[in-house]
Amino acid sequence: MTDQELVLATLEEYADAYCAKDIDRLMAIFVDGDGISLIGTGGDELCSGRGEVSSVFERNFGDATANKFEWGWKHVAIHGDAATVAIALIIHLMVEEARLTVPVRWTVSLVRTDTGWKWAHRHASVAASSQDEGTAYPTDSR
Repeated sequence: MTDQELVLATLEEYADAYCAKDIDRLMAIFVDGDGISLIGTGGDELCSGRGEVSSVFERNFGDATANKFEWGWKHVAIHGDAATVAIALIIHLMVEEARLTVPVRWTVSLVRTDTGWKWAHRHASVAASSQDEGTAYPTDSR
């Protein structure tokens, strides 16, 4: 496999582990130690270290069950032993009895280790609904 394929395979592993609510498998995608961070879509989802990152995932698992990650636009940049993935996706969830689809944008920072590509950081965001297409900033106070 090429480096790009190996990097993208980590996203598939993440999606599989997340949908299975397998916290051990999910955390194994990240580099060892506390030098990891995560920014989620929730206002309070700014965290670093294994304990805080794991806690965000555990909360997510309690709130909903993901069924599928639908990958969209993507860009992979590899520079030596570092890589960045920018990707748009839709997460298909069950929240209580309701089906929900959440469009998300991710940036994932990875490093090459002795055991393969591992994540150091993941940032998730949702496109600003108050910003009109073709504009750089929100145009009203929606």
